[in-house]
Amino acid sequence: MEDNKQTVIRLNGISYRYPQGESLKFADIEVARGQHTLILGDSGSGKTTLLHILSGLLKPETGTVQIDGQLLYDLPARKLDEFRGQRIGLIFQEAHLVKSLTIKENLQIAQGFAGAKVNHQRIEEVLALLNLEHKGDSYPGKLSRGQMQRAAIARAVINRPAILVADEPTASLDDRNTESVLNLLRTQAEQQGATLIIATHDKRVKTQITRAYYVGR
Repeated sequence: MEDNKQTVIRLNGISYRYPQGESLKFADIEVARGQHTLILGDSGSGKTTLLHILSGLLKPETGTVQIDGQLLYDLPARKLDEFRGQRIGLIFQEAHLVKSLTIKENLQIAQGFAGAKVNHQRIEEVLALLNLEHKGDSYPGKLSRGQMQRAAIARAVINRPAILVADEPTASLDDRNTESVLNLLRTQAEQQGATLIIATHDKRVKTQITRAYYVGR
């Protein structure tokens, strides 16, 4: 693993071909630690594809993906899963929490995916940071939309990732809730020492984070 304390994300020569034959090429990108960055582009431009590639979820046809000094796709599948669990926090439009488990149990699963032992103290700490300490034993179906968003962020930050990756986190939110979610993401990224990467076509997000990488066909 390369010892690189400054650069947390480096993508070089990335291309991806969809099963139906359409292909995308992405400009190289390098992100320094703490350099929060937007991935911008129209709907269908490939933002989510790029996000999945840099998160270790979708192997590119060509190119290299380096996260925190590690070449992602050099890792065997199980090691890649563990590395993702340890170093990459994922936040989607929908929370995707396991509905049959409590919020604490969902966070325990996230710790397990990273190959770590369950750390109850860390779970309590994260729930408190996100004002969810009273909801740890609740099931996802009992949470409000805002609480679900915070629970999803709690799961993403539980293992102190190097990067926090959010895909269209404000797509269905009004202006007030958009500002609230963005402030929450930035605060959590800074408290956890993570670098925030947000894919969006929401122009309101640009008022919060100015550094941008543009995806286009």
